[in-house]
Amino acid sequence: MGTTQAKAADVYGRTYELDEQTLEVMVTRLEARGRHPVFIQSIGDYGEQLRLSGTESLLELGCGTGVASRRIALRPDAPGRIVALDISPHLVAAASRLAAAEGLDGRIDWRVGDAHALGLDEQFDVVLLHTLISHVADPERVLHQAVGHLTPGSGRMVVFDADVASLSIATEAEDGGAESDRLIRKGLFAQPRAVRSLPRLLRERGMQLAWSRAYAVADIGRPDYFGPLLASLPILLPKAGVMSEQEARRFVDELGVMAARDAFFGVITFHTIIAHRVA
Repeated sequence: MGTTQAKAADVYGRTYELDEQTLEVMVTRLEARGRHPVFIQSIGDYGEQLRLSGTESLLELGCGTGVASRRIALRPDAPGRIVALDISPHLVAAASRLAAAEGLDGRIDWRVGDAHALGLDEQFDVVLLHTLISHVADPERVLHQAVGHLTPGSGRMVVFDADVASLSIATEAEDGGAESDRLIRKGLFAQPRAVRSLPRLLRERGMQLAWSRAYAVADIGRPDYFGPLLASLPILLPKAGVMSEQEARRFVDELGVMAARDAFFGVITFHTIIAHRVA
């Protein structure tokens, strides 16, 4: 991606330029998040709603370590062809290794590419954006690319992402954590409110909304979902330039003390939207 993406603080939107240590921290966090019950349920839910016959083609944009594509490929009604694409060669290589370890070697076509400019001469029955839209430089451009690669008249798009504006982690600071929430959103998400615009943006691109579901994650007492995120912050927040290494470590250590006292509180919501191409 060009200078527009590079200007964003969001480290997940700049994986193509990060060092290997940072990328491995991301791999660990993405895989841990993918094992959380809400993520397992969400992929299962939209997999069921797609009512696949086993003959479809599916393209996942911004696949990361391939959590969604790998789980879909293991379904009994898995698409006949799956192409998964990410801008980071490191994450694509990790996805390929993880797929092979799960017995999926050769089942998914892993590719390196930018969701802003796909350059593919193929069309797909399903295009999946699983936790991508909150990290891209230009959501409208990415959606335009996605719609353009859907089978005319019958193609379906699945978007699953966080409403990052809902993210909140309580602290003992005077503001209750409002400023640290802001820094986490800035450092890890380029588009914290993008999911709220999806109904309008999809309709403007000839898509008809077909199904949606919301999921809330709330850790009260101890960090279950938030644990892997917190473990990544001492690396990712300094890399994003929103905290120093000392500040990030102190922030995470303080939350660790709260967790040890069963006093942790963190919340975030996720949303799935499925839309059909009608034009």
